[in-house]
Amino acid sequence: MSRLSYNELKIGTVFVKDGAPFRVLEYAFIRMQQRKPVAQLKIKNLISGKVQEFTAHVNDTFEEAEITQTPVKFIYENRGQYWFHEAGNPKNRFQLPAEAIGEGVQFLKANTDVTADTFEERIINIELPIKIDLKVTEAPPAIKGNTAQGGTKLATLETGAKVNVPLFVNEGDVVRVNTSTGEYIERVEKN
Repeated sequence: MSRLSYNELKIGTVFVKDGAPFRVLEYAFIRMQQRKPVAQLKIKNLISGKVQEFTAHVNDTFEEAEITQTPVKFIYENRGQYWFHEAGNPKNRFQLPAEAIGEGVQFLKANTDVTADTFEERIINIELPIKIDLKVTEAPPAIKGNTAQGGTKLATLETGAKVNVPLFVNEGDVVRVNTSTGEYIERVEKN
């Protein structure tokens, strides 16, 4: 296992702190007069999902977290438990609660290929594709002249997620959504 110095904790780096893996979300190198430089970080605990501020000092060293990524397929949801199986091995199934998946859970539909992140033989995170295509199940009709709100309306997707879409999107259309921001990208298929 490699050791990381404070200035190697760049955005995206995963390191171990207090026995848990943390991902660096923001990094700022600060050099104050008469003092040693520090790294001001915003880090995310990959097990609990909590984000916190953290200051790393010149003489600090950190263990690089070894995260294994495995391709898996989402099967179904039952009573708040989300079931997956290893890609190519439907018998090797496991389940995770919604909290372990995070905000992206609202975009999961059956047979979606995702990635499972494993730390010390424990699945800690599910990564969805950045973009996913979903069918619109409910969309209010566009009202002429209703562009004061920027020309969008709230539509419900096949997974139950609600997304702001342009007025031209209708029920039955397939739209592409960014799973990390929850925003509409484009209409893929017109009904």
